[in-house]
Amino acid sequence: MLTTINKYPFFDLSEIIPDREFTYKTYRSLNPVKTGNLIPDINLSTTYTRWKNFYNGAPTHGPISLRHLYGKPLTIAFYSKHWREHGIEQLKQLNALQNEIKANGGNLVILTTEAGDEELARITWEHSLSLNFYHDINNEIASKFRVYSENDPAWNRFPGIDVNVPLLAVYVIDTNRHIVYDHVNRDLLNTVIADDIVAAVYFAALADNHKKSA
Repeated sequence: MLTTINKYPFFDLSEIIPDREFTYKTYRSLNPVKTGNLIPDINLSTTYTRWKNFYNGAPTHGPISLRHLYGKPLTIAFYSKHWREHGIEQLKQLNALQNEIKANGGNLVILTTEAGDEELARITWEHSLSLNFYHDINNEIASKFRVYSENDPAWNRFPGIDVNVPLLAVYVIDTNRHIVYDHVNRDLLNTVIADDIVAAVYFAALADNHKKSA
């Protein structure tokens, strides 16, 4: 009589301990906010270490008035050095618009997680930029604008990007936190349209003045 020998040890399925390190995450594609949307409070801090201000490429120092920022239409741009020449080009375009934005009653601030980075200081110096940068810790504000998400990292969309960074985007918000202009550079081919930004700032400031005088 032949005898079958089981060479594998017996085990009970109840003895299997599931590995909980590999949890399933629902994929959610980035869906940036758009013109007409209402955004949550931005809550910028006046802490001086959160701000890096430059004039013609040289760092400057001075108090930050949030009342001054919030009291006018605000142009907000998101930037990272990892966008390389595309990011630098956007900074140069915004720098050229700085005076027009202010002349039409608005303010401009660039949000980045790299405000204290030496690379940022080098870029502003080489291109003689006069811009105000705010340190967006952990991309908190970028997440509110939905141009950044851990669930849809930038490297999924753009070859050559190996760090999850916010999309290159520019917004204009009025004093009631409504978005009146949006530009999200999804294909790295679109450039900022200067006239549209200035017009959005102008009409937002005009509407705000009408409300104050009514």
